[in-house]
This record gives sequence, C-alpha cells and structure tokens, in this order.
Amino acid sequence: MGTISFHGELPKPSTSSSPTSSSTSSTSRTETVNGSHEFKIKGYSLAKGMGVGKYMASDAFMVGGYEWAIYFYPDGKSAEDNATYVSLFIALASEGTDVRALFELTLLDQSGKDRHKVHSHFGRMLESGPYTLKYRGSMWGYKRFFKRTLLGTSDYLKDDCLSIRCCVGVVKSHTEGPKIYSITVPPSDIGQHFGKLLESGKGADVKFEVDGEIFDAHKLVLAARSPVFRAQLFGPLKDQNTQSIRVEDMEAPVFKALLHFIYWDALPDMEELMGSTSKWASTLVAQHLLAAADRYALERMRLLCEAKLCEGVTINTVATTLALAGQHNCLHLKGVCLKFIALPENLKAVMQTDGFEYLKESCPGVLTELLQYVAKIGEHSVISCGYRKEGSLDGSDVNGRRVKPRLQ
Repeated sequence: MGTISFHGELPKPSTSSSPTSSSTSSTSRTETVNGSHEFKIKGYSLAKGMGVGKYMASDAFMVGGYEWAIYFYPDGKSAEDNATYVSLFIALASEGTDVRALFELTLLDQSGKDRHKVHSHFGRMLESGPYTLKYRGSMWGYKRFFKRTLLGTSDYLKDDCLSIRCCVGVVKSHTEGPKIYSITVPPSDIGQHFGKLLESGKGADVKFEVDGEIFDAHKLVLAARSPVFRAQLFGPLKDQNTQSIRVEDMEAPVFKALLHFIYWDALPDMEELMGSTSKWASTLVAQHLLAAADRYALERMRLLCEAKLCEGVTINTVATTLALAGQHNCLHLKGVCLKFIALPENLKAVMQTDGFEYLKESCPGVLTELLQYVAKIGEHSVISCGYRKEGSLDGSDVNGRRVKPRLQ
C-alpha cells in the first residue's frame, strides 16, 4: 500500500472566532392549592354549656393533599376567657410536617345581608408569610372569635343553626425548566379497542345464556379481567362446557353491563341502560351491579358502584343499599347509610319503606348495628357532634340473601 504524507504546516484554529456558548433558565413557582368546606351546627342552644375546651368537629375534608377539620368551641377554648367567647379553629387532620397554608374562617350571615364575620389570610400581604402547621393536630384560629352573649341574638344564628365556611390554600412550590419538546400524547384508548371488539363479536369463543338472552364474549379477555372467570374457563375445576355457559341468579341487563365494564373499563350509561332518567332507576342498577362485581371479583367496578350508591342515598333506597353494603362487606357505604338513617328527620320515614322491611328480614345483624348506632347518637347527641369521636362503623360481614328487586 502507498503512504500518505503532508506537505506544509497544518492549519491552526482561528483565534478570532469566539467559543460556542449556551444559556438556560428555569423558574420556581409558588402557588396555593385552594379548597373550602361548609360546616353547619344545628341545635346550637343545646351545645352551650358542654364545657370550656370541649368542641364540635366537622368531617375531615381534603385540600392540597392533606386532610383538614374545623373545630368549634361553644364555651371557648381557654379557661381564662371564662366562657365569654366562642372559639373557632382549623386543624391539620392528617400526617404532615411544616405544612404551609393560608386560611379564611367565616361565620355566615343568614339574614341575606351578606354581613359575614371573616378572618382571612387571603387578599392581603403577610409580613411573616403563610402560617406553618408543624404536625398533625396543629391549629390556626381564634380563641375569642365572637362573644357568646351577642351570638344568640345575631343574624349569624337562624333556626338555632350556625353556618361556618373555611377556605384553605396549601402552599406548593415547583420548578419549571426549559421544554425541549412538546408532543401531545392522547389518553389511553385501549378500552375503546376492546369495547369495539365486544360490539363486533369477532373472535368470540364463548356464549353466556342469561335470563333467556345470549351474549358472546372472549375467554381470554374475561380471564384477564376476572379471577372468577379465569377459574371458570381455564382452572383445574373449569366448567365441562366452556363454549356455552348458563348464568343463574342474574338478569340480562346486569350481565350486559358487567360485560361492558370488563371490556371498556367503565360503567355504562345508567339512564341509557334502563331507558329512564329516574334517579331511582340508576340506583337500582348500581345495586345490582355491586352484587355482580362482588360475585366476579371486579374490585374497581365494585368501588365505582359503591361510590354511585353513596351519592344516590335517599329515603326510599337507603335501607336496601344498607343491606347490600352488609352482604358485600362495603364498609364505607355502610357507614354513609348508617349516618343518613340515624338523622332524626330521616329515621321515621326510612322505617316505613319496603326496603326497611327487607333489611329486617335478610340482615338482622346489620339492623342490630343500625339500632345500636341510632341509640348512641341519641344518647350522645351533643357529644357526638364534637369532642368525643364516634366508634368505628365497621362491622362483620352478614350472610344474608342478595337484594334482587326486579329490573323493568
């Protein structure tokens, strides 16, 4: 091979050219995540005299990733005030360290004149910045919020009821750097693909007979979504005939909705399913779907139904829903039902419904728990509003027959 030789001097880098430079930037943003909660105190006159340092507490509410609660002291928080004032505080009700926040406590004027009594961090400059709560149970508020002698004849009290609103703004900081790309990524649509597969029926390899109707489905999809279907279709004790399976104790619209969830990962439109805009009809479907979800171990579907039933609690449906909650071990739903029925304005009306008769027959254990809960509320009508926490509503599962009102 030949050789390569250089003649003359190699070129030198130019000294006149400047080196390549770059600059970047970032921004730290500090903002508040805001939320509010309204706390009503009914029977205020009965709360007076409970004692200095004794309080009524609201339900916990979530703002900025933390739980909060409002504390109202009818006889004041401190002994040195000799029960001259009512006290009002907001407290951190969940675990947290050095949580910084802005607060606003408002005693609402119920005369319509909008002359509310407001103490607020919002809308003004704070010399020392937002308030810092060091740990769970830390409070911010006013020992001398309002004079007790004036409160009883003020526009803040109406029908022996006070209304308090609390706004919380949790301080959050984050740093934003330069974005080197901007690509819009669409949300997941896998549910739509599987949903269309169900609608088309292509590749279906199993049939279900439910209440005289036939439904086509795919074994692998069912097995992937439900451990019960997986055992039924592929387990060592699988059904002898896995080409056609008869489903007992379930109505066709419920099984159709069950398949809809398995493929779409979402509940169907209740109104469209029932052909009715009635809230009662939607609640009835949710009750049946809750039982179906428990039967086929579809936990997400069970929780969705439980949430819908919590939102749809009414005089006419609560007893049946409570029976379901006991039968399927839905502790949160059971707690919501117990609280609703125990309200004095609801109890008598609920006891006159057909659902209450069913509750007595099918779930005596749950009925006993309800009676104990109502008795405790009545015995501690003042205490339970505030300074003494109620016992757990959780109870053992009750083996009763399933709720099966017929779908029309």
